[in-house]
Amino acid sequence: MPVPAAPLIYNARDHGLIGDGVTNDQPALAELVDMAGEACAADGRARVVHCPPGVYSIRDAGTVWRSGVSLVGAGPGVTRFVLSNSGNRTDPTPLAFFTAIQHGAGPGNHLADCTFADFEIDGSDVALEEYDVLAKGLGLQYVLRGRFRGLYIHHTAASGLGCDFLQDSVVESVIAVGCGRLDSGEQIGGAGLGIGIGGWGAVERLTITGCTAVGNGTNGIFLELQDRRWTPPRGIRITNCHAEDNRYGISDWGADGLIVAACTMIGNRVAGFDVSGLGTTSVAGRGGVVTGCLVDGNVGDGISIGNTPGRYTVHGNRISRNGRYGYRQHNLPGGPSHASAEMVLDGNDIWGNALDGLRVDATLIDAVFLGNRIRDNGGRAAPAASGGGDTVTYAATCLTDTAAAWLPDGHRGKVLTVGVQTALVAANTATELVLAPFRPGASTAWTGEVPDPGTPYSLPGSPTVRAGVGLNAPTLDLTVRGNRVWDNQRAKTQTHGLWITDAGGCESGRVEDNDLTGNAVAAVRFDTAPSGGHWDRNHGLTITP
Repeated sequence: MPVPAAPLIYNARDHGLIGDGVTNDQPALAELVDMAGEACAADGRARVVHCPPGVYSIRDAGTVWRSGVSLVGAGPGVTRFVLSNSGNRTDPTPLAFFTAIQHGAGPGNHLADCTFADFEIDGSDVALEEYDVLAKGLGLQYVLRGRFRGLYIHHTAASGLGCDFLQDSVVESVIAVGCGRLDSGEQIGGAGLGIGIGGWGAVERLTITGCTAVGNGTNGIFLELQDRRWTPPRGIRITNCHAEDNRYGISDWGADGLIVAACTMIGNRVAGFDVSGLGTTSVAGRGGVVTGCLVDGNVGDGISIGNTPGRYTVHGNRISRNGRYGYRQHNLPGGPSHASAEMVLDGNDIWGNALDGLRVDATLIDAVFLGNRIRDNGGRAAPAASGGGDTVTYAATCLTDTAAAWLPDGHRGKVLTVGVQTALVAANTATELVLAPFRPGASTAWTGEVPDPGTPYSLPGSPTVRAGVGLNAPTLDLTVRGNRVWDNQRAKTQTHGLWITDAGGCESGRVEDNDLTGNAVAAVRFDTAPSGGHWDRNHGLTITP
């Protein structure tokens, strides 16, 4: 008699999963995944595990995934996987994992043709005595032709979707909220979407599109080279994504030629977009393109790039209302202090940032600033302030002093001191300071109790020079052409169009056809005189340096 073919689709309810939110469904899921994986290995046909509507409790162990097995639900909020480890507090309990260290994953032992789609992962019940990077929603390594689609992953202890080495893969319409909740912000992982790269060689074909990352402990979305000896890979794109209220919005920690397009990065604590050596291998991205993005209202910098050999292009973005610099070139401690070559800022709209619109704090060689509109920056112009007593009250994310008359947003980005506590000012009116949460996803700005009414407070002063373009490091063969740098506010806050500080320099620069008129104090300020190069047809600059 012929042997009936093994099914290609398994209904989880027919294989022991209950989905009642009470029964531990992890053992049945693990058994079903093994069954489907064995069937795929036998005949080479991928299988689908379908989980109908229900709440599936996954307790005290993660499921080791198998090649050729997909997990598909009926949609977030309908098919829910609730992770917990109440019976084994030492187990990080991801929904699914397959890693190099635990399972020998590698290019020759990878997962192929796996789809994870249309379900929710709730990690809020996982508790650990110590942070564990494996306490993810999904933690898979070396995936070929993977699809991650229509997922809602929230409140995991570590990264929500923390998968590495995704070749010919797509991450689409994934929402990650409040992940990395046990990460201090300085530990490994803890992102909404954290993707390790480099394991497949010099090219990794990965697209991340239409994803949303809100309130995650470290990054909304990051790419991280996993071994400093590896070649930074090309082939990765991040498009149409939204990153809000994370420590960093989107970060490039080791790709080559990353494309970031049409993304929104708002309200992130340190920077909206970040290129640096903060990753575990201290290797920054290089040669990437950021284009058509909105980078607005981040508590720190809008775009922060450093520790990179360079060749990054920032084109056609709106970079506005950030609490420090709009664009900042600087090397973070702990990473290599590269002189970055051939950086390009082209056609950006840079306005309303608290300090300089464009700030150079690390050496640039052959950089080009072309056709940017840089205006109305330097908003952090309010003098030092203090108060206390009957006019002062506090709430979870604000301070109100009815006796104050502050310059609107004149304290943005400052550190407020109240007794032994500090908080960051995200914005202010004449009488109210709006405070950033003390960490992503938090509902309060305070690490302790909300201060009592009347408690004295203080705010530091503001820098006296706040330029459209500030050169605070040496530059060689810099091209600055066709930019308009001005302030059109009634109360101007951008003091100068171009400022070369005493630590900065402009050697052999090509500074031509710029309009530097209309700033609060002067077109330029040279604490260090430029040397050599060509300075022609710059409106507002009456003498040639």
